[in-house]
Amino acid sequence: MSEQKFDLGGVIVATALPYKEKSSAPAGLEVDYDKFAEHCDWLIQNGCRGVGPNGSLGEYSSLTDDERRKVVQVAVEAVGGRGVVVAGVHGPGWHQAQHWARLAAEDGADAVLALPPTMYRASHEQVLEHYTRIDEVGLPIMIYNNPIDTKVDLVPPLVAQIAELENVVAVKEFSGDVRRAFEIAELSDIDVVAGADDVLFELMVDGAVGWFAGFPNTFPRESVEIYDHMVAGRYDQARELYRHLVAVFRWDSRTEFVQAIKLGMDMVGRYGGPCRPPRGPLTAEHDKQVRADMQRAIDGLAGLRAAVG
Repeated sequence: MSEQKFDLGGVIVATALPYKEKSSAPAGLEVDYDKFAEHCDWLIQNGCRGVGPNGSLGEYSSLTDDERRKVVQVAVEAVGGRGVVVAGVHGPGWHQAQHWARLAAEDGADAVLALPPTMYRASHEQVLEHYTRIDEVGLPIMIYNNPIDTKVDLVPPLVAQIAELENVVAVKEFSGDVRRAFEIAELSDIDVVAGADDVLFELMVDGAVGWFAGFPNTFPRESVEIYDHMVAGRYDQARELYRHLVAVFRWDSRTEFVQAIKLGMDMVGRYGGPCRPPRGPLTAEHDKQVRADMQRAIDGLAGLRAAVG
């Protein structure tokens, strides 16, 4: 790893992607780039460190190649140097991931987020080659451990191996095992970034330096406030905010996380809207539960604001 690491701390939002209806578009839904640009701008204005287009929350696998590239271009233009753009470059093989990393570099992204090979349970040697090839592009890399979806677990000894690559600077930890922060720190100097919203508090207590987050699409200012409290060691203040949000944050770790976050956006006056296949609408039961968890969060935050005047 390089001596001067690129800092990927702060609240970087895995951006949801808005669609508008158009019969000739895939599944009748066309990417609404204007709404997406406005959303990226809104997140930065609300204190977020940056945006992460083309993640799972951004439905990258449902996009055409042209759409996937333009999403990054729009994010870069909308952020306009006020924060960082960390482009998702996930792909089944290293040749695809490297291709997306090269395009991200050409289009002005500051860094990339990369899963191990998707759709294939790769060996440790194959995972290491995957990241070695992405490393050749030269952009800072946040590797992404999501064994729930990829069936490949970037265990701490493997993370330490990958961290030896020149441009690997951080790991987005989504396993849900908060014990890993210390073990990763024991084996390497890679930065740990909280990947699941409902373990943010625990991972930051144990040394995580950032949050690559889903629900800040809905609650950006409050999310930044939690993060800032944690960095400053104001754990009581952070916990008081966090306890009102953690029930809805749990949806970030569930299969329906994209639909849940988009519904949450709708409920706070943003635009979430529909998803492309394979994601369909929430079931009636899930819709009811997301709405209840969201309303509890909205009411709890309103109560806190009223209490401080």
